[in-house]
Amino acid sequence: MKRTFIGKIISLKMNKTAVVEVGRKQPHPLYKKLLRRSSKIKADTGELTLIVGQKVKITETKPISKEKFFIVTKVIK
Repeated sequence: MKRTFIGKIISLKMNKTAVVEVGRKQPHPLYKKLLRRSSKIKADTGELTLIVGQKVKITETKPISKEKFFIVTKVIK
């Protein structure tokens, strides 16, 4: 089963790689208030032309490099 996430591009400084910030809401263990948590995931862009701030959909794939396990599959408006 492949994991898919929707996130926002925060960096495009590497060749063919985008850093995507994926957020989630998680309850506090004691007080149960919802807290925002985020992860930065490196994803392969392939031939797509992307802009910082765009929302994208990323999908898990076989390892591309030491830190890249995801590819950008779709740009969401």
